[in-house]
Amino acid sequence: MSGGTFTPRPGAAPAGRMIAAQAAFETRMLLRNGEQLLLTVIIPSLLLVLFSTVDIVDTGGGKAVDFLAPGVLALAVMSTAFTGQAIATGFERRYGVLKRLGASPLPRWALMTAKTAAVLVTEVLQVALLTVIALLLGWSPQGGPLPVVLLLLLGTAAFSGLGLLMAGTLRAEATLAAANLVFLLLLVGGGVIVPLDKFPGAARAVLELLPISALSDGLRDVLQGGSGMPWGAAGILAAWAVLGLGAAARFFRWE
Repeated sequence: MSGGTFTPRPGAAPAGRMIAAQAAFETRMLLRNGEQLLLTVIIPSLLLVLFSTVDIVDTGGGKAVDFLAPGVLALAVMSTAFTGQAIATGFERRYGVLKRLGASPLPRWALMTAKTAAVLVTEVLQVALLTVIALLLGWSPQGGPLPVVLLLLLGTAAFSGLGLLMAGTLRAEATLAAANLVFLLLLVGGGVIVPLDKFPGAARAVLELLPISALSDGLRDVLQGGSGMPWGAAGILAAWAVLGLGAAARFFRWE
């Protein structure tokens, strides 16, 4: 046996391995958090079941679930990529977790990549669950999967940028209050449950530019109307993604 057999080899693991390990940890943290599960799973599921089975809101012609399912999928993306991520990251910043991770071999860009991967894994589980519930309620989705996947990815990028911007600039308590308030406001005024044509013309013109409205209407065009890629909605989401991620990269404070 040579003398160098047990020679230590200090150094960081490959970036891919570090990102995978951190992403797995972030995903477990998301799924173990009761408040996060309330936002990401229970509330969207309850809204889908309630408004699909009880005639509370006029969703137009056809089955209510055909209108509601795309909007609830958009709400699920917002709850994870924006609300949940903003709150979790805000408190990680407050307690110094981000500062310590920033001093570790894990680069900051890799940490953001791992957080994004955890969000995507959670969203896959959300979409699968909500799709099963909607199908049991009689949902008849139209269109192809590619536009849906692209819209969901653009929506994730848009909401992630906004969530990280909020978490990196506000105090944790302010982030908690603001993220939940925005969630409630966009739930009501983002075309998720209530059709945008129920709002006055001037208000509707503004609401249509919001990322939740673009994602809801874009998914509805594909899954309810059977259209191809809704480029208008995709363009709005892409613009929000660029603005949100760019501002988060510029103004995010790690301490």
